[in-house]
Amino acid sequence: MNATAENQPAAESNGNRSKIMWIIAGVFLALGALWWVWWLLVLSVRETTDDAYVDGDKVIVSSQVPGTVVAIAAQNTQLVNAGQMLVQLDPTDALSQLDRAGSALAQAVRQVRQQSATADQYGALIDTRQRELARAQIDLQRREPLLAEQAIAPEEIRHARDNVELARAALRQASSQSEAARALVEGADVAGNPAVLQARASYVDAWIAAKRNAIPAPVTGYVAERSVQLGQRVAPGQSLLTVVPLHSLWVDANFKEVQLRTLRIGQPATVKSDLYGSDAIFHGRVVGMAAGTGAAFSLLPAQNASGNWIKVVQRVPVRIQIDPNDLKKFPLRIGLSSTVKVDTHDRSGSVLASAPGTEPISDTDVYSRDLAQAGVAADAIIAGNQRVIR
Repeated sequence: MNATAENQPAAESNGNRSKIMWIIAGVFLALGALWWVWWLLVLSVRETTDDAYVDGDKVIVSSQVPGTVVAIAAQNTQLVNAGQMLVQLDPTDALSQLDRAGSALAQAVRQVRQQSATADQYGALIDTRQRELARAQIDLQRREPLLAEQAIAPEEIRHARDNVELARAALRQASSQSEAARALVEGADVAGNPAVLQARASYVDAWIAAKRNAIPAPVTGYVAERSVQLGQRVAPGQSLLTVVPLHSLWVDANFKEVQLRTLRIGQPATVKSDLYGSDAIFHGRVVGMAAGTGAAFSLLPAQNASGNWIKVVQRVPVRIQIDPNDLKKFPLRIGLSSTVKVDTHDRSGSVLASAPGTEPISDTDVYSRDLAQAGVAADAIIAGNQRVIR
């Protein structure tokens, strides 16, 4: 009786333990199933990397003409607008050259006017020579009948014939001089004369050189890496400072080579910056992949044929363009660390760019403004010197 009582609690204890083990096993199986579903629906169509950094354009501002710095209008971290003056060079030499070019242009216009007047004078001279030739021919015609009647001496006929030849030669000379004079002015007005156009081009060059002593910002952005100082003598092409347009940034996400098989251009991506953490999620899309790994473009590429070879998983930079609206809400800086997740569900896009770009990715009209204003100033000088002064 006592043995039966002792065996009954033991059997119940084993049954409870089996139920608990089955419950635990069921929980693990359920978690495994959920994990498998999560991997199948989410993780298998997503590539993630935390080896990603914010990047953007770094527009280097340099001088187009030599000169000495006399004013600086921007400092590091300062916002500047496109066309705003950043550095001023000493304009003394350029203004003197501009004055000389303006005087040369005015002189060229007046010389063309003079040549036109001279050509008109030769036209009147030709008319005079024609009349003289006609008069000499009439005199000769009147004297020739008188010679047959011996009413005049033969010498008078010879003189009359000589006068005709002299008048004809004078007419030819006047015609040649007229052609030479008109060759300089015919076929174009004063403004279109080659000499005026050449002087106008020299004036435009001098005008642009004078205006380029004020170095503008080519784009809107923030000043960085300013190295120019007052009194510094700068040369064309010398780097003075950098302007960074923070309204157009991207992320260079360095994915492992085994992750590239599912990445396509155009796939959506989310970016989380270490600066804001989970408080700000940036949206973007894949716009391109580098033509090689980071090691291939490094300053000292790896020499794997040296003998001491250790396989290292290579990474390829993938460019993620960030939505500008997100950048307005949460400004970023170049070089910040970030985490990138790319949704690879849609794999219909291309791996590499399929067609070359036809539109400029960025442009500026800051420098072309000078050319238009220079033309207006040159035309004003031409018009002013074409007026008849009495």
